[in-house]
Amino acid sequence: MQDAPPKTPESERERELLCGADDLLADFDRGVTVFNEFVQGCRGLFDLGRSVTVFGSARFTDGHRWYQLARAIGAELARAGCTVITGGGPGLMEAANRGAQEAGGLSVGCNIRLPHEQQSNPYLDRVLTFDYFFVRKVMLLKYSSGFVFLPGGFGTLDELFETLTLMQTGKVEAFPCVAAGTAFWQPMLEVVMTQLYEAGTVAPGEVDLGLLDDPAEIVAHLRLV
Repeated sequence: MQDAPPKTPESERERELLCGADDLLADFDRGVTVFNEFVQGCRGLFDLGRSVTVFGSARFTDGHRWYQLARAIGAELARAGCTVITGGGPGLMEAANRGAQEAGGLSVGCNIRLPHEQQSNPYLDRVLTFDYFFVRKVMLLKYSSGFVFLPGGFGTLDELFETLTLMQTGKVEAFPCVAAGTAFWQPMLEVVMTQLYEAGTVAPGEVDLGLLDDPAEIVAHLRLV
């Protein structure tokens, strides 16, 4: 009797899904796991109430100015009555969750399994862990009515530009967005947006992206007060 194929580790499921052409039945089984993950996410997040998702790098630690900014933003959002949702990991995600929890708000994380495990941060009242980045991104968008983008790397840039694309194309309601951390974002965005405007690929006013540092101003821009 032939041995069953080894089970794919959960952290490797997305890489296996994106490996290219494969057996149709195997792809069908993967589709079922994706569906089940969507169901898990909906069940875990449907009752959050008014929520804001905060994106940012996992690489900034306590004491860094961006960590302190993220913590202050999380606290201000909680005081405005919002659930704070993050990617659930360390760094600026941890800082936003920490600020929200310290201010008495609900703190939620949508973590991701990676080959080198990303541990959930300790400031979460509720945490869901996903195998697929794209399912996790849908959940981070679906249950929020505003978005804050703190300094980050490729992942944060991906989240920023995908969110703006969905708003530009009308796939989601044009909820307000804030890029927080002027010293980080302004030089990059000035170059990128100038190039896009000059090329005609984006029109001024198509998306709402504030560039702010003050937590109270961020909450006001998100139309939460």
